[in-house]
Amino acid sequence: MEENTVNVKKKRDRIGVILYVVYVLLLLASVLLFAKIVGIQLFFKPDPKIESALTPGSRPRAIEPVRGNIIDCNGRLLAMSCPTYQIAMDCTVMREEYAKDKESGAAKEEKWLENAKELSVELAKVFPEKTADQYWQLISKGRKSGKKYLRLGKPVDRNLYNRIVKFPLFREGRYRGGLIAEPQNVRIYPYGKLARRTIGFVRNNRSDVGNTHVGLEGKFDYVLHGREGKEWLKVTDYGRVLDNDSTKTRPEDGKDIRTTLNIDYQDIAWHSLYDEIKEEEDLEGACLVLMEASTGAIRAMVNLYRDAGSADFEEVSNMAIGRAMEPGSVFKTVTLMQVLSDGHIKSLDETIPTNHGNFNVKGMRPDDHIPDFERKHNTREISIIDGFKISSNYVFGTLAVKNYGKKPMRFIENIHSYKLGEAFDFDLDGLATPTIPSPKDKNRYWSMSDLAVMGYGYGTRETPLHILCFYNAIANKGKMMKPYLVEDIELNGVVKERRGPALLSTICSRAVADTITRALKAVTEEGTAKRLKDARCTVAGKTGTSFGTYQGGGYTDASGKRKYQGTFVGFFPADDPKYSVICTVFSKPTNKQFQGGGIPARAIKNLVGGIYSIDPCFQPTLIAAK
Repeated sequence: MEENTVNVKKKRDRIGVILYVVYVLLLLASVLLFAKIVGIQLFFKPDPKIESALTPGSRPRAIEPVRGNIIDCNGRLLAMSCPTYQIAMDCTVMREEYAKDKESGAAKEEKWLENAKELSVELAKVFPEKTADQYWQLISKGRKSGKKYLRLGKPVDRNLYNRIVKFPLFREGRYRGGLIAEPQNVRIYPYGKLARRTIGFVRNNRSDVGNTHVGLEGKFDYVLHGREGKEWLKVTDYGRVLDNDSTKTRPEDGKDIRTTLNIDYQDIAWHSLYDEIKEEEDLEGACLVLMEASTGAIRAMVNLYRDAGSADFEEVSNMAIGRAMEPGSVFKTVTLMQVLSDGHIKSLDETIPTNHGNFNVKGMRPDDHIPDFERKHNTREISIIDGFKISSNYVFGTLAVKNYGKKPMRFIENIHSYKLGEAFDFDLDGLATPTIPSPKDKNRYWSMSDLAVMGYGYGTRETPLHILCFYNAIANKGKMMKPYLVEDIELNGVVKERRGPALLSTICSRAVADTITRALKAVTEEGTAKRLKDARCTVAGKTGTSFGTYQGGGYTDASGKRKYQGTFVGFFPADDPKYSVICTVFSKPTNKQFQGGGIPARAIKNLVGGIYSIDPCFQPTLIAAK
């Protein structure tokens, strides 16, 4: 009995030893395995060729967001993104599989080629730039040479894409039929040329052009573009597919921009200007801007420019904001505002001696308008309002010198207080900075003649938008509103950022504004803008003509030709202004005259008639007239 017990005990001890040894061995193996794993993770570097062959490559792909829309003040689309598809073909699909199939591979390959012929016929219908036979040659050669990407035609819209995916062979999908459809968004402008320079564009990855960000598209690209997403693709035997193990970032679509533009008014403004200039071969370009008087909202902005060698005018340059030139007689209103505000004259009926148009300033040319006025009215005096009506350089040069000759900086400071010396913040890039000479300029000589010519519109440089902003303040009883083009920024119809009207400053009293309005009405009733006398409603405004300078100085070239800038600027209805407007034409060197009372005045008359017939603001006027 004891012997059996001892044997059992010895047997158990032997089993325990064996198990212990096995445990130790497994423990050692685990330690070695763990150490090996750590060593591989920290120190092991596989052969790059083997790693490349065995590891599927992956790369990031940006997911483009949907670009936001640009809409007019009534919600009509001015710019929108539309999905399109670039169609291409992998000519090698199923070729290797058919080659490995010894029994039926040849028959399948023949069937694939037959389908490709049928596909070629359909492709020729939707992409007629090539014949069916040419498409067949491209596909068959691509299959023989192993071409994995054969581009077919131009990008197509969704409707045509839905037709193409049902074509022979393509209906079998990506991996059996070889269809490749690359989605991409293109920018659509439903109203074509209307406001194209104002709406603008963005050209990405273009180093061969000057400015790649233009207009509202360019200035607000950060709003419209949104935020890109990201996904990862890895290479497999079937091409690139999504790597589901990687993180995917969803794109954030761009926001919409609601502009102040009214596309109906834009259309009227475009035709009003274009119809007047289309036959004028000596014109380089023209612009027209319509602004809402009480807010500064720009309802229409037309810029028509003709490049050298171009047959017609196009919206390729924003002259309304980018071209600063001597404004001419439209600047006389600035002088008039100063002498009224500073109390140098109390009434427009005050007179000054005519002096036959001769300035009491050295180096000044006589004003030819004054002798004509003297003969016509048999007088040696002229009132301020009469000088304004005939646009006399003598009258306003004299007013400037007489009242500011001893304190010219007061005259300069007044101009700056009217915001005519700064490039204020605007919703488009490219607003030119005005040039205002000053007695404090160290690089130029100052004389009384400088003050005199500034008094009637030379010596300074202003953009049409600056001049319009000044006249709009008169229409708005002295309150200068900041011109703007963007009403708000929206996302899915919800306003995210409201912009709207902003007051720049108050530049004169209501009484001064009313007095100047009286003078501006006299210009269109009896003065240089009489073409507007029979407009659909009363217009108040001023004409101006200036001449572009040539390199080396002077206003004429060797043959005596001049570059004209003719302007009309004003507001309507004159007694209760709703809109202010400016029209400027720019000529090439020419012997023909282009004055503010000509094409600009006629274009404004056309504009007033068009807006008058559709704007509800004028309906009370119509009722009262009846």
